[in-house]
Amino acid sequence: MSVVLYIVFILLTGGERIVELVVSRRNAALAFERGGVEYGQRHFPWMVTLHTGFLLACIAEVVLAGRPFIPALGWPMLAIALLCQLGRASVIRSLGTQWNTRVIVIPGATRVRARGLYRLLPHPNYVIVAAEGIAIPLVHTAWVTAIAFTVLNAVLLIGFRIPTEDKALRELV
Repeated sequence: MSVVLYIVFILLTGGERIVELVVSRRNAALAFERGGVEYGQRHFPWMVTLHTGFLLACIAEVVLAGRPFIPALGWPMLAIALLCQLGRASVIRSLGTQWNTRVIVIPGATRVRARGLYRLLPHPNYVIVAAEGIAIPLVHTAWVTAIAFTVLNAVLLIGFRIPTEDKALRELV
């Protein structure tokens, strides 16, 4: 039964990501209407592939490797994963129509620094994604997925996404 519930949890997480993509697409259209310029188009398909593969790998590892639900690990990881969802909502709310899954800069726009988690961190969403990358698989002890996603996500974020975003944001000033 726990495997079925875990799959439902992953599917709900995927559904939430689809809603985010709809919001992102709407915000991108608004940004482009305002003269927005996109950066980092080459790494974006890799991000989409990694995040989609992550959810699929969570299910595959649990089902194919027979990973058990260990309550002492699973419940705290579920709590962290759910807190991450609140963090994601806070990030989206803080950035408003500037929030996007892509890196789009609107000339003359101001950088959000004083709202929500942005008061504490320059890239709070990436901290949340990193925490999710560990917590979501470990809800059902999918440790291989947790390690693989964490490493690949770090390479993508540190090597490509954050430098691209920082460069784009510097051009706002």
